[in-house]
Amino acid sequence: MASPKNSYDPAAELAGLLDHVAAYNVRPWKLNAGAAALLVIDMQNAFLHPRGAIYLPAAAAVVPRVAALAAAFRAAGRPVLYTRHAEDAGGANAGLMAKWWDGSSPAEGTWDAEVFEELAPRPGDAVIPKIRYNAFMATDLEPRLRQAGIEDLVVAGVMANLCCESTAREAFMRDYRVFFPADGTAAPNLEFHRATLLNLAYGFAVITSCAELAAALEK
Repeated sequence: MASPKNSYDPAAELAGLLDHVAAYNVRPWKLNAGAAALLVIDMQNAFLHPRGAIYLPAAAAVVPRVAALAAAFRAAGRPVLYTRHAEDAGGANAGLMAKWWDGSSPAEGTWDAEVFEELAPRPGDAVIPKIRYNAFMATDLEPRLRQAGIEDLVVAGVMANLCCESTAREAFMRDYRVFFPADGTAAPNLEFHRATLLNLAYGFAVITSCAELAAALEK
């Protein structure tokens, strides 16, 4: 998944990111803690570790906030779900994605495909393998959410402009209220991140922060 990269910290950019979408981020929705789940997208060694094949400095920068948000969800007794993007060797099951990215996505069974140690799932957390941007496609994500009575879905992780945005759009189309933390998601560069937040604020999700979501869980 080679792509234009530069170093930025979504947390340091939070105020500017929220200002960027303020004109469209106007839905008065507040997180319903009793019907909420956290979905952590693809926080794997490939993206988060400096030795990862698709290392994104911005992704590494959001690890502490995503970890704290996951802890807040667990403390509130709310579900935490992870996706893990991994394809068969050679991308045999990846369709056009394998051709688009020239086979550079994480391969099943490799270190790159493992969830980053600082965000390792805890007992009771679900881990959902996926092979497309959209985490609902060919997975059991939706049955898990429906069984748990989820109405509000928080989408965090990487890449904000690919898997996170695709999943957020699909969740909205399936009638989940989507909350998207600007400082809990990361893209290859700030330009992509800003574009994603603007698109989602306009038609699909409430753009928020990890701290605001954690506070809603404590009420």
